[in-house]
Amino acid sequence: MAEIQVTKSIDARGSFCPGPLMELIKGIKKGTIGDIIEVISNDKGSRVDIPEWVHKMGHEIANEIVEGDDYRIAVRKLK
Repeated sequence: MAEIQVTKSIDARGSFCPGPLMELIKGIKKGTIGDIIEVISNDKGSRVDIPEWVHKMGHEIANEIVEGDDYRIAVRKLK
């Protein structure tokens, strides 16, 4: 698998639903097409909420990693 280049990383650990998703949405709105925005969250709800939102909005998940309690998801802005 090719290594991805994260454009912006958002550390949302300690923030709970819907905080991590809202931070991602802000990052996506400020980004340009092709940017990869990564969110790091320790809120278990993020593992469901973020991928659902990404697919609903037509973006792409570039990478997902679970490290202990931390969930890292990298999203490629497509539109």
